[in-house]
Amino acid sequence: MPLTALQLFKNLSDETRLDIVLLLREMGELCVCDLCTALEQSQPKISRHLAMLRESGLLLDRKQGKWVHYRLSPHIPSWAAQVVEQAWLSQLGDVQTIARKLASANCSGNGKAICI
Repeated sequence: MPLTALQLFKNLSDETRLDIVLLLREMGELCVCDLCTALEQSQPKISRHLAMLRESGLLLDRKQGKWVHYRLSPHIPSWAAQVVEQAWLSQLGDVQTIARKLASANCSGNGKAICI
């Protein structure tokens, strides 16, 4: 079933889910532990939000060992990608601050898990 505007805006209306989407737009691919560190949230909470985003078709995941990595889906409609892009541009300073926090925490930040 194709992504609808209502689904997209419901997903992005939650601050944690919006932060996840914008951080993935900035960083490309991140594992769950990176997102937990960056957003200072528990793994169950982040995983629940990731599941909602994945089920709506916004995210793709891949498993590498015991780690699951997430990225924005290249298959989302162009109108939805434009909404994400504009949201990212409007929050760029905040997103880059979080990305720097990941780098200083020695998280993967590049899709290569080094989580312990």
